[in-house]
Amino acid sequence: MINQRGPVAPTEVLVELDRASELPLHTQIERFLRERIRAGSLAADTRLPSTRALAGTLGVSRGVITEAYGQLTAEGYLSTRQGAPVRVAGVVHGVERPPAGSLLRRYRYNFHPGLPDLAGFPREAWMRSVRAALRGSPLDVLGYGDPRGDPSLRETLAEHLGRVRGCDADPEHMVVCTGFMQGFSLLCRALRGRGVERVALEEPGWHNHRLIVEQAGLEVVPIPVDEQGIVVDALAAAGVSTVLVTPANQFPSGAVLTPERRTALVDWAGDENLIVEDDYDSEFRYDRVAVGALQGLAPERIAQIGSASKRLAPGLRLGWMLLPSWLTWEVTAGKTIEDGGSEIVGQLALRDFIAAGELDRHIRRMRLSYRARREVTLGALARWFPQASVATRGAAGLFALAGLPRGTDEPALVRAAAARGVGVEGLAMHRWAASGDPGLLLGYGNLAEPAIEQGIRLLGEAFAEVAT
Repeated sequence: MINQRGPVAPTEVLVELDRASELPLHTQIERFLRERIRAGSLAADTRLPSTRALAGTLGVSRGVITEAYGQLTAEGYLSTRQGAPVRVAGVVHGVERPPAGSLLRRYRYNFHPGLPDLAGFPREAWMRSVRAALRGSPLDVLGYGDPRGDPSLRETLAEHLGRVRGCDADPEHMVVCTGFMQGFSLLCRALRGRGVERVALEEPGWHNHRLIVEQAGLEVVPIPVDEQGIVVDALAAAGVSTVLVTPANQFPSGAVLTPERRTALVDWAGDENLIVEDDYDSEFRYDRVAVGALQGLAPERIAQIGSASKRLAPGLRLGWMLLPSWLTWEVTAGKTIEDGGSEIVGQLALRDFIAAGELDRHIRRMRLSYRARREVTLGALARWFPQASVATRGAAGLFALAGLPRGTDEPALVRAAAARGVGVEGLAMHRWAASGDPGLLLGYGNLAEPAIEQGIRLLGEAFAEVAT
């Protein structure tokens, strides 16, 4: 078979020589290569540099390399033929290494609540944006850039967020990050540097909110959520200066922060407190017009964090923060130290993708698809798992919250589902309190409609097993 990409280049080999050693140089080279082959670092059939190339790299005579290669060939470690490159012999078996593993468990039916439709990712349109971005950008964008992110992307995002989310977005106070988790982590560390010790979180709420706060060395203060969103009276009584909320689609209840609560929350912020808005999937609303961002009401008291994770795909690792002016410098300094700025090609592609109208088109398509999948989810629950009651308070997002009968062994149900190839998260995972009614989060974003039906049928079987 002809390699369409041309001949395979020889492998670079780092060989360390001790010129003060009593061992001859060719012996040192032999030992080094022999050990690497035995350890499996140089795998069978690996192409090595030519004698001339390796001699030039090491600054030794070609004869030294020829002698080392000759000895290893005689021992069976290398394969040499006239006119052919030197290769590690195929019969040499080093230490067998297992293939690289993954920390992620694979499920046939994965109801992960945070996954969008990965098959629906607009690959062709994204590739057009990648090509256009690279073709039209000056060379210096590949150098060390503004740690806040590419200026043209920040301008494009500011216009987009003002238009579709009602944000008061200033590109000078925007920081591009790798997603919500990095953005919130940077923000927590900046707040800690300002003397903040406690952060209020919704109860229940996304478990990673809690992990990020605790990792930053801050204390979590849980604040209850009801059908109107976070209970602002409880927040006011908690004696904290910072709160994180998911106002457009509370995770995991689905509650929308009511206008009265919005006003009360902004009043709570006043001139001293900070609201952090997790704007994770607000465009996907199916029963009403999308709820506008909270940030536009008080941009100097609200830090909003959004990302491409639900809107496009989490693997892109693209997010953004709209920051109050008084926090921008600390967060920018933290971003600079952490990674010097986010990867540039993705930033440039996102800028082109938004400017070309592709993001708007993609969200419109996905909104129709997710609404249909949500309806299939609710119908399948009624058919196959009637013991579960739909507890999600709004028709939005990529998941539904299914309540379970009191007394259900939620962890046992999750395990029984996993044994049937169904991945699902229990509500207890997202509670700060030790007790509460059981439930399941059913993410339908990345499952085709027949898979949703089959997965929920298996969930019903798992419940019947646990309940007996």
